[in-house]
This record gives sequence, C-alpha cells and structure tokens, in this order.
Amino acid sequence: MPPRAITETTVETNGSRLNVALGGDGPALLLLHGFPHTWRVWSAIMGECASEYRIIAPDLRGLGNSDRATDGYDARNLAADMLGLLDALGVESAAVVGLDAGGPPAFLLGLEHPDRVSRLVLIETTIGRLPGAEDFFRAGPPWWFGFHAVPGLAETVLAGNEAAYVDFFLRSGTADGTVVAPPVRDAFVAAYREPDALRCAFEYYRAMPRSAEQITDATTRRRLTVPTLTIGGQVVGDATARQLRPVTDHLTSHVLPHSGHIVPLDAPSDLLDLLRPFLAESAA
Repeated sequence: MPPRAITETTVETNGSRLNVALGGDGPALLLLHGFPHTWRVWSAIMGECASEYRIIAPDLRGLGNSDRATDGYDARNLAADMLGLLDALGVESAAVVGLDAGGPPAFLLGLEHPDRVSRLVLIETTIGRLPGAEDFFRAGPPWWFGFHAVPGLAETVLAGNEAAYVDFFLRSGTADGTVVAPPVRDAFVAAYREPDALRCAFEYYRAMPRSAEQITDATTRRRLTVPTLTIGGQVVGDATARQLRPVTDHLTSHVLPHSGHIVPLDAPSDLLDLLRPFLAESAA
C-alpha cells in the first residue's frame, strides 16, 4: 500500500503515460528514482516531505506502473517527460531530486530549464562522461552496464529470475547487505516481473551513449546555475561533485559514508537532514 497521504494517478506527457505518486501541499518536490526501483524508493522520506512540500514521484518512462514505451530513454527526452508532467500538474517550478538513473535527466532539466527548477539534488549518480568520475570508473563501468546494453540479451537471460536479480541490486545497494523492507522489496520485484519491464529498464543503459553526448554538448554551451546539492554514499561517493564542480555555479556536496547506494532507503534520516535545510532555502 502507498504511504499514508500518498495517492497514485496517471499523467500523459511527451507521448507517454506515467504513473505518478502525489501527496502533500506546498512548494513542489519532484523525485526521480533509478534502477531497479519505482517511486516507492522514496517511501521512507515521503511522509516527512509531504508535511512541507507537494510531492511528485513518478514511475519513470517504461518502469513501475507507467506505460512500456518503445523508445525515448535518453536523458533529454526523459527530462522532457518531466517538463510535460510539471505542465500537466500546473507546476511552474519544482525542486528536483534524482537518484541513480534519475540523475542525468534531473541534471539536464536543471541545466537547460533553470526557470523550472528551483533546487537540484543528485544522489549516487554519475553524469555522462563529464570529467571527475575517473576513480569511480578506474576498473571500467560496473559489469551490468555492458550486460544490460546488448539489445535483447539481458531480458531474455533473466526471464523467470527477476526476483533474484532485483534482490542482488537491493542487497548490494545497502551498507550492510540486507534486503530492503519486505513491502518495498516486493513492490520492486512485482514491477520488474511485469511483461516488458526489464526491456524498458535496460533501455536506460542502451541510451547511455546518447545521453552522455547530450550532456557533453549541453555543458559546452551553458553552466548549471541552479543551486545544486550532491549526496554520495559508499558506491559513487564524491564522484558526482567532482564532475559538477567545473560546470556548476552553486554547488554543495556531502558524502554519507555509512550509507549504501540506495540512500533514500538505507539512510533516510541522514538524507532528510541534508534535504531539509537545502530545500528550505528555496522555499524561504
């Protein structure tokens, strides 16, 4: 069941139909999840945030209960999904938080549409091929990047084994290797067992070269002027901050050394302690 005071609806945007969790009242807060997540990756912080903000937490294109789009998984088009979502909800400007695969579209949204983004938060993500993440990629990209990138391969190999595969990422995404709370874990597994769900998830990896080109091109033409906060855990650490420092006007960075990759579920209190003062500055 959704957290108390959170409801779900369907919104048509940019040629697709997204499932969106909504709750609260106040300045808008747009939350973009990663893989293998749905909007429920934010469930441990949504109740607190909904007491001060209007929460908008979509299942990203193709994922969760959103329609299984055939294409459009590059970062710029995903950012266009979010612009259309804000338009459909009548939101002029929002603070935007991107986790993992939600980071690149959140970044381009803030970079190319600063009038629509009041504050930007990027959590445990890398931003294309921008310099600064060399230490993170020293041994090459994580093995699953290549596995997921081959069209038609991973979703065929993994058919019938979705639960074990999702559990691998949930265990490796927490600091102590435990699986996340059963209701959230079960929701993730159910989502990625849906027909064509894994194919859509892996399209994010297949679009990575195009997304990286978009980011490189965009940062040669403009700077990120939106106040930005990067939050790292045990996996990405400060790589995001090092990538953004040369292209960002107002950057704050923190690393949570006791949190795994899935910060909103692994260290929700620590995350809220960072989000509250940073977001409050835009609401003041």
